[in-house]
Amino acid sequence: MFRMSGGAAVALLLLTSAAQAGDPPTAFNQCKACHKVEAGKNAIGPSLFGIFGTKAGSVAGYQYSPAMKSSGLTWDDATLSKYLANPKDTVPGSKMAFAGLKKPEDVAAVIAYLKTLR
Repeated sequence: MFRMSGGAAVALLLLTSAAQAGDPPTAFNQCKACHKVEAGKNAIGPSLFGIFGTKAGSVAGYQYSPAMKSSGLTWDDATLSKYLANPKDTVPGSKMAFAGLKKPEDVAAVIAYLKTLR
């Protein structure tokens, strides 16, 4: 897992608090270019509403790559941490063109936000 400095831990706490309040963290701006957070509203990527805890490649109405459909992943903390940091290495051959979030605190903040989308 990731190690954080004291300052990064404080930033993560603040970002997590904002996510729990329903506000997307700044790092999520990169995600919303291709993803919607409303149920049933797919865009270039699938809707992220209710995604936490579900099987990868299972959002209704979205045409996934064969790689994502057969990945066998479930979107939990560990899987999302790995995927958001490096999507192409986590699911080679998926349609996700994003290079990944480089800061562990951004990954954690996005995951905390995704958990609120229910």
